[in-house]
Amino acid sequence: MRLHRNLVYTTIDSLNAIFNDGEYADKVVARALKKDKRWGSHDRKFVAETIYEIVRWKRLYSEIADVKEPFDRDDLWRIFAVWAVLRGYPIPDWRQLEGTPERKIKGRFDELSKVRVYKESIPDWMDELGVKELGEQAWAKEIAAQNQPAKVILRVNTLKTTKEKLRAILMDLDIETDYLTDQPDALVLKERANVFLTDAFKEGFFEVQDANSQLVAAFLDVKPGMRVVDTCAGAGGKTLHLASLMENKGQLIAMDLYESKLKQLKLRAKRNGAFNIEYKIIDSTKVIKKLQEKADRVLIDAPCSGLGVLKRNPDAKWKLQPEFIDNIRKVQAEVLESYSRIVKPGGKLVYATCSVLPSENQEQVKHFLTTENGKNFTFVKDSKILASDSGFDGFYMALLERKA
Repeated sequence: MRLHRNLVYTTIDSLNAIFNDGEYADKVVARALKKDKRWGSHDRKFVAETIYEIVRWKRLYSEIADVKEPFDRDDLWRIFAVWAVLRGYPIPDWRQLEGTPERKIKGRFDELSKVRVYKESIPDWMDELGVKELGEQAWAKEIAAQNQPAKVILRVNTLKTTKEKLRAILMDLDIETDYLTDQPDALVLKERANVFLTDAFKEGFFEVQDANSQLVAAFLDVKPGMRVVDTCAGAGGKTLHLASLMENKGQLIAMDLYESKLKQLKLRAKRNGAFNIEYKIIDSTKVIKKLQEKADRVLIDAPCSGLGVLKRNPDAKWKLQPEFIDNIRKVQAEVLESYSRIVKPGGKLVYATCSVLPSENQEQVKHFLTTENGKNFTFVKDSKILASDSGFDGFYMALLERKA
């Protein structure tokens, strides 16, 4: 077990892009993995996992290294040295790692691990908010779970194949998967693998989608032949799931503010063989008005803080600001008020977020039901999913029915 210079240099460059240039970790990692075609899977795994780990534990490692932002290149090497010592790597005799104080690093780690904001490596404001909304015990468990690396979950595209067939295809490629009891279309990878390079992916047999994210489309209770609207479709993970649940029958309208996201969805839909999707950019209020009371089912996968998906987006811990959460709550209330008008009498609506905060979830729904428009709806059921209970992402979903 030794460190290789070219892999470590790539890691340092990537951390600089994330911490100092404000780039998103997933984009930086994707770019880093293309840097050298000679790298094998072990090399790429080292680069990806090391970048994510150091991003995840930024506050703890920088405190141990005694460096403050903005980090210069020497600071990044000191943070990397902390990671290497705590992971048990022998420190090579490179100029940048000279004088690494190994005993001091281990001592500081033991000391700081007694304080939650360092132990779980989170900003003070996030810790205070989590305690306020979930309570001390539940928050402590939840943030610890959110610091575990995310598992790779596939959603089988039932328009093209079955779970059993896909599992066999992947097995032939030495990619082993397990079934999940609660999700009928999910397979979980036993070990991480780049599934995007497989022919099965290119042919649209599956999408990568968290297990709890897969529960949202099913919660909407869609049937083939219905008119269904996904109001915040984005790049369309849940839209594609709805298309498969509808068996390509009926009308599925994917809406978003951003044309670039819908373009991405079109490409994915083509690969998936999902051809009952219409695309609408929300460029004015007319788009919503034209659909008023026209849909059997409406999904509002609302913009949110993302505090349920920190395990797959660890850099969000450092990009999120408290004022963003205040603003997003206002947006959520507006979106619920506006898009709920699309539901026809007797139709159903799901409001969902990938947040674990009650103020973004059940409190939003509770408030909506007291509004003029909300009084037309009945609360049917909701589901509050914590990462600490499920092992997957944190999600919330509420099913409402419009009075006939």
